[in-house]
Parts: sequence; C-alpha cells; structure tokens
Amino acid sequence: MIRPYLKVIKPGIIMGNLISVAGGFFLAARGDIDWSLMWATVLGLSLVVASGCAINNCIDRDIDVHMRRTRNRVTVTGELSGRAALIYGLLLGVLGFGLLAVRTNGVAVGFAVFGYAVYVGLYSLWMKRKSVYGTQIGSLSGAVPPVVGYCAVSGQFDAGAAILLLMFSLWQMPHSYAIAIFRYDDYAAAKIPVLPVAEGIAKAKRQIVLYIAVFCLVTALLPLGGYTGLTFMAVSCATSLWWLVMAFNGYRRGIEEQGWARRVFVLSIITITAISVTMALDFRVVPDALLVLNH
Repeated sequence: MIRPYLKVIKPGIIMGNLISVAGGFFLAARGDIDWSLMWATVLGLSLVVASGCAINNCIDRDIDVHMRRTRNRVTVTGELSGRAALIYGLLLGVLGFGLLAVRTNGVAVGFAVFGYAVYVGLYSLWMKRKSVYGTQIGSLSGAVPPVVGYCAVSGQFDAGAAILLLMFSLWQMPHSYAIAIFRYDDYAAAKIPVLPVAEGIAKAKRQIVLYIAVFCLVTALLPLGGYTGLTFMAVSCATSLWWLVMAFNGYRRGIEEQGWARRVFVLSIITITAISVTMALDFRVVPDALLVLNH
C-alpha cells in the first residue's frame, strides 16, 4: 500500500534536488552552519518537490500512457487514482510550504512558491503540451532548489543567488534535450512538442552545444565573484569541458544519436552533482572586516 505513494513522488528527482539545495545552503553559509535550519530547508523543499511530482503524475496520466518510460507509472496503471495522487500531493505541499514558512524566510519561501507555480501550473498544465518553449519554462522551476537553499541562509536574492539561478537554468536545457533525443519515440507518440520532435534533432544538437558552452562560462562567475575557490574552478571547468566535448561528439560522422544522447545525459548528472558538492565544500569565507564595510 505504501509503494504507490513512494513511486508517485519520483524519489530520484527528490534526491537530485536535495543535493542542489544543500549545495546552495552550504555555499551561502560559508562554514557557519545552522544545522537545524539546514535540515528544515532540505526537508521542506523535498516535500514541496514531492508534491509537485505527485500532482504532475496526476496531470500527465493521459500522455504518460503513450510513453514506454512512463506507461507503468502508478497513476497510469491504476495502483493510485488521480484523485488520491492529487490529495496526497496537496497534503505534501501544505507540509512543505508550512515548514519553509516557519523555519526559513520570505525570500526562500517566495522562490519555492515561484518554482512550484511554474512547474505545476505553467509547465505541466500548459507549456509542456503546447509549446516548444516548454523546456525553457520548466528549466526555471528546476533551477529553484539551490536558490531556495542559498536564500534560506542569506535572506536575500543577491548576486550569488542570481548566478545559481542562471547556472542551474542553463544546465537544465542540454540535460532535457538529451533526454528528448534518446526518448524521441516516446515524445513523438505522446505528441509533446520538445525541440528534437518539433524542430529536428540537428537543431537540438546545436542548442545542446550552445547551452553547455554558456553554462561553462557562467559557472566561472562563482569563483570570479569570490563565492568559491580554485578547487571549484578546477572541478567545474573539468566537468563542464568534458560535457562540452561529449556534446561536440554528436557531430561525428556515423554517430549513433540515441547512444550519444544518453552519454550527454549521464555527463550532465555527473557535472551538476560534482558542481553542487564542490560549491558546498569550497566556499570562500568573507573576512569580518569586509562584512563590516558592506554593512
């Protein structure tokens, strides 16, 4: 009886977001960690993400049935009814937003609400089904977790938070396009207008290379802005450039596109995980004298 309630919240997605929100939190904390606040932020946002996933599964039942990747979801097979998934999702959302509201601050809660509204409302209900730009819209919600973690500590949307929002939004694009290429048949069968289906794989390849290249540049803003150190710079450059080289491999003659796209996807996970972990560990401590001057 518990199994369908666990599967409908997509534990893999929650784990990925947990790493990024913790990365944003530790980056902003700069070694001065309020562990109670950290666990409240991670748990609260995990509940919010779980809520969004459950409601998304409820919304997507009609298209999930056409895709091999999703046709065995519990909301499609009937293990969990759409009504039960909706109620469960709403309950998780109330708990998650409630915890964030009580333990964090208005800026962090505001970004959590923004990400939730974009994912559940703008993306799931409309853009995913109607527009090739749905991926861009969805990327905004995917970039919110590290910003929430950062703002839970800082209490403000500053340059560091802006860099995180831009960096994680850019990362989402090649990651999502790679999935759309190796799951091309699924998206075509469900009539979802992702870029490879709507405008061709060749254009998606160019976009993948472009977004990764810009992502490489944006990650450098954290060390250049004094938020992280040289270790982060080395790790982010190494993983991002490795990812970029793999993207360029898509232009090799005779390349098997689905296999190539899977490799780009796997490298996207390695890259963002390495970056999230490294920015949590290689933060720069602002000297007390500088803090006084800034105030």
